[in-house]
Amino acid sequence: MAKTETGTNDLLAEVKDGVGTLTFNRPDVRNAMTDDMMAGLADLLAAWEDDDEVGAVIITGAGGAFCAGGDVKGFNEKGGEGGPSGEVDPARVDAQRTNQEETVGRIYRYAKPVIGAIPGAAAGAGLGFALAADVRVGTPKTVMATAFGGVGLSGDYGVTWLLNQLVGPAKARQLLLFNDRVRGDELRELGLLNWVVGVDELEAKAFELAKTLADGPRGCFSRMKANLVAAPTVDLAQSMHDEVQRHLECGVTDDHRELVAAFVEKREPNLKR
Repeated sequence: MAKTETGTNDLLAEVKDGVGTLTFNRPDVRNAMTDDMMAGLADLLAAWEDDDEVGAVIITGAGGAFCAGGDVKGFNEKGGEGGPSGEVDPARVDAQRTNQEETVGRIYRYAKPVIGAIPGAAAGAGLGFALAADVRVGTPKTVMATAFGGVGLSGDYGVTWLLNQLVGPAKARQLLLFNDRVRGDELRELGLLNWVVGVDELEAKAFELAKTLADGPRGCFSRMKANLVAAPTVDLAQSMHDEVQRHLECGVTDDHRELVAAFVEKREPNLKR
């Protein structure tokens, strides 16, 4: 296991057996976001995407929560999220757009599989990080809430778009407008969690899933994700057109040849890492 420097105590990182784990680390405030946390997250995601030592990524939170989103106490202390002037700062708009694209946007389109391990609350902007992951595992204590309306905000970090994709427009409107808190098995029924396990099993289950993917055909998964990311924005004809190139790129790889041979020979594959 190798600890990785993040530039801040608000975010922890380590790499073990091909799996990179990023942990939001402000447990006293349910891992509410800070600028340093977001900068570290953006930097590590970018670095790991090109790092052959990392085949899959887990994003989780310390102390029983995932991420509560923006620091509401901090908003209050500075006279609101945008400050007391009553005017929107264009530089702030540009900076947040960049950070959203480098965090939630990068997670969603990441070239490697991303597992969200959600031990507890994922709310507000923190919900965006959870929903951007490819799959999510939680516990009976996992709770998701949009939270924005409760503090008079319309929503950021991709939550509106991601909810529409995952649960459909009618349910997304309900969750955003009424700020419903959804838990455990209901989250699984909605497709917001893929697995619900015991509290003590979450870390092991997330690592098992990530390790399985890290040990698998990485080039295949990267191209598979490219197909999935493009799917909501193109029609069937364009999707099939683009699939062929990626599919046949996989068909000339060592991973493909080894997996085919292992299938025919009825043995475990031996993929080189």
